[in-house]
Amino acid sequence: MMGSWLVLAAAICTSMTGQVLLKAGTLGEGNFLVQLFRWQTILGLGCYGGAALLYIIALRKIPMSVALPCTAASYVVIALVGYFMFGESLGSQKIAAIALISVGVALLATA
Repeated sequence: MMGSWLVLAAAICTSMTGQVLLKAGTLGEGNFLVQLFRWQTILGLGCYGGAALLYIIALRKIPMSVALPCTAASYVVIALVGYFMFGESLGSQKIAAIALISVGVALLATA
């Protein structure tokens, strides 16, 4: 069972990497097609595919009602990545939401 949790964690990390790469692919000049074929976008889409495969493996042992909400942990990390890497805002409302998500994920992971 511990292996399934590690696979779920890998799926979450791979998905987050994909999200960051997709954001990086939107930076700079150019229309949608230019952005779509940037190496960051293509690699980001590949990460999403890999994350989906890992998630499927994790679902073999972890109930979906637990696994999917655990992916919400990525919201916390991505909000921080957006703030530090891309200069996105992180006000008190977002911080409160991150705290609530963190508590919810912790409760589900220990259920």
